[in-house]
Amino acid sequence: MSRAATQLAIVAKGASPIKGFFEFVGDLTLLTGRTVWWALRPPYEVGELMLQMAFVGVASVPIVVVTSAFSGAVLSLYSSLLLVKFNVGSLTGGAVGLAVTRELAPVLAGIMVAARCGSAMAAQIGSMKVTEQVDALRALSVSPIGYLVVPRVFASVLMLPVLCLLGMYGGVIGGLVVGKSLGVPTAAFMRTLTQFVEPWDIYGGLIKSVCFGLIVAIVSCRQGLVTEGGAVGVGRSTTNAVVYSMVLIYIVNYFLAAWLFT
Repeated sequence: MSRAATQLAIVAKGASPIKGFFEFVGDLTLLTGRTVWWALRPPYEVGELMLQMAFVGVASVPIVVVTSAFSGAVLSLYSSLLLVKFNVGSLTGGAVGLAVTRELAPVLAGIMVAARCGSAMAAQIGSMKVTEQVDALRALSVSPIGYLVVPRVFASVLMLPVLCLLGMYGGVIGGLVVGKSLGVPTAAFMRTLTQFVEPWDIYGGLIKSVCFGLIVAIVSCRQGLVTEGGAVGVGRSTTNAVVYSMVLIYIVNYFLAAWLFT
């Protein structure tokens, strides 16, 4: 291979990750726009939407509440030990409340739904893609976006705030139980909780959860629709859907936190 050809190959290899990143971002943007377009056009897949809402929302309640409760318990464990030492243990309620409403509940809800539901969305749509069922839908003049993507996106966007709210309650209760066991009076915990946590903290957490729901559904559906390579490709798409969703949730969470709470 000539020197010029070798240099071109090196440049192409270095540019491929950048090209892949812009293709990924472009695919997500186009899919989001097409989802909005098909959401406004009949037929409306109400039955599929209800099934997806049950799958994303109702079935995810236990795992979101349990993870949020124990995360709030751990946070209360650390803060109580420190604050009680300085005779300000009552501040544990405010510290746990702010952390749970602003960060723990929305992020944990997004992560849990990405792991449990996003992987399933990518696997279902990916399996349909490799077995040519998606092409069959197009042959029947049925839009795969309207039939497959729209119900999943709306279910995630609608149910993530509900899961987030339940996670807030779970986190605060977990923190309260642990704080009480370490000597923080319940009345003092609740007083600082209501004193420091304002309604906007809860609204901000719910806004975050809506964005995370959109990320999980769009990324998972995109990975399913681009699946190639049979069963191996389905497994790869499923893994990538979870990884990409989690990475995007953490990145977007930083910018949302800076926008909403600073």
